[in-house]
Amino acid sequence: MQITVKDLAKELKISIKELGSYLKDLGLPGKGSDILSSEDAQAVKEIIEKANAPIQIPQTISVRDLAEKIAVSANEIQKTLVNLGILATLNQSLNGDIAKKVAEKFNIKLEVKQDKESREEKLRKAKEQEKAAQKQGKTAGKLLSRPPVVTVMGHVDHGKTTLLDAYRHTHVTESEFGGITQHIGAYQVELEDKSTGEKRKITFLDTPGHAAFTQMRARGASVTDIAILVVAADDAVMPQTIEAIQHAKAAKVPIIVAINKIDKEGANPEKCKQQLMDHGLMCEEWGGDTICVEISAKKKINLDELLEMVLLVADMAELKAEVSASKVQGAVIEAHMEQGRGVVATVLIQKGTLKIGTSVVAGETHGKVRAMFDYKGENIQKAGPSTPVEIIGLNAAPSAGDIIVSVKNDKEAKQIAEKRAKKAKDEKLAAKTAVTLEDLYAQIQAGNVKKLPVVLKADVQGTLEAVKQSLEQIEHEEVKVDIIFSGIGNITENDVMFATTGGAIIIGFNVSQEPGVSQKADMENVEIRNYNVIYELMKDVKGAMAGLLEPVFEEIYNGSAEFKKSFRLPNGSIIAGCYVTDGKVVRNDNVRIKRGDEILFEGKLDSLRHVKDEKSEIMQGYECGMIIKGFGNYEEGDIIESYSQKQIARAIN
Repeated sequence: MQITVKDLAKELKISIKELGSYLKDLGLPGKGSDILSSEDAQAVKEIIEKANAPIQIPQTISVRDLAEKIAVSANEIQKTLVNLGILATLNQSLNGDIAKKVAEKFNIKLEVKQDKESREEKLRKAKEQEKAAQKQGKTAGKLLSRPPVVTVMGHVDHGKTTLLDAYRHTHVTESEFGGITQHIGAYQVELEDKSTGEKRKITFLDTPGHAAFTQMRARGASVTDIAILVVAADDAVMPQTIEAIQHAKAAKVPIIVAINKIDKEGANPEKCKQQLMDHGLMCEEWGGDTICVEISAKKKINLDELLEMVLLVADMAELKAEVSASKVQGAVIEAHMEQGRGVVATVLIQKGTLKIGTSVVAGETHGKVRAMFDYKGENIQKAGPSTPVEIIGLNAAPSAGDIIVSVKNDKEAKQIAEKRAKKAKDEKLAAKTAVTLEDLYAQIQAGNVKKLPVVLKADVQGTLEAVKQSLEQIEHEEVKVDIIFSGIGNITENDVMFATTGGAIIIGFNVSQEPGVSQKADMENVEIRNYNVIYELMKDVKGAMAGLLEPVFEEIYNGSAEFKKSFRLPNGSIIAGCYVTDGKVVRNDNVRIKRGDEILFEGKLDSLRHVKDEKSEIMQGYECGMIIKGFGNYEEGDIIESYSQKQIARAIN
């Protein structure tokens, strides 16, 4: 069945011109008399429906999240809420009706999600998508599905280690378990996919702490696909829980919440969910999009369900990699010297298949893979994407987060590593402070910075929240404070790494610096400022922000002159012969040439003369000659106004 463009426009209730723009993007004819096939017409319909579809939101949404959803500043949303009689903080939740009213003010349609699909339905659909994608990938010989890479995070004593041990014992045989702890900081578990009966792998990174996220990102290695946030049901959200959330969000990693210890007396999962909502994680059953699974790592309750959710999120993300890539790429998780083995590096393969004998470069180190071991400690000959392996053969220990890539031969590997080492040395010698309050203005002018990024540390949680809230309340349309990380305790080397990654300064309140921090900050070119009086902190930050604002100038009128006659010099310059009628005219001043009420030209007074002498200024009642570059079309009676500009000091309240 066919249809004309004109009839399709009528059916969709849009103009032929508007429809034509969609057709043009699809490479289809767009005149009213042109004929479209039913397949093309259907494709256009779907695109237009999607473009005009309302934005989906959960039943409750925070002001911050709403701003991101509808691409409107949080400040504008708060102003709109005030007009509706509602005072709301950035983290305060709004119900769907209020959110829709706010969006209407900006001509944006919202739709509140009502009935959510069951997890089983999501899982079934995801499996179908995965099968289709995998089949397509095999046919094309390019991308294939890969196992997800997971890191477990959370507060101390909330059960991270217990959960990891439970998976090791449950999904890895006892004989393999010893090899894991002795040989490698990463391992894989297998889970039977209930919908297909297939065995599927999940890679766990057994990292030493939350700082691993930041160190990886600082070096450009984003290795984790999913973060499992462990929260104890009898303890709820604690400082390290908040820290883990901040690290995961900064790394743009999806979070699955595992509410642990549900078997303990005093367990209150609902309290955990309520507190998590205050930090931007709203569980699915409350209308959000964060998967929360109630578990007991000790009694092994719902552990398989948690892994199923990991696979679900992985399927939604459609994780794929090139297995047969010409160049192998991976990330160094950790590395050390071991007696009798030399440099041992734990590597997570991300693209391609690493084989014994391959020449590689990792950061400023190089070598040939002489031996390779899997997470069981067994010798292997090759490793594909999402596989953690130990390799032996590098000339030195690379840094955690270094990208490892394969090259043609040992000679090329050595040349690249030496070139990188020299470049790193030169950069350190030539480096200047990466982020200071003083040089941010130049970056803003260059369009690189729109905010003042800050890592904030304080002595206790109450103080931290108070200082954080005070800084966040400093609002200005041109520049704002952006707290990319906050925490309690002394300033550490990890804070310096976080500041390096985010291009931030570090502000400490009632805290000191741990040993080695100053040297690390100097090396990474990070500025640290310490305070113990909130007034001084706020004063310095506001003053610095005021210095970052676009300059504002006040015009100061000096005088006017009337044009009488022009003279042309041998070099082509035109001298405007004038008579000063008011005030004075000043050389190098700004000038405005007017004819009646019309402004003909604005520029600079380049030369000012009386008779043949150059003058700095000429007062009312005297004749003068002016040279104003860029203008020469004078007429008798034109008025030339002379004015200067004074920069007005700006302040942030």
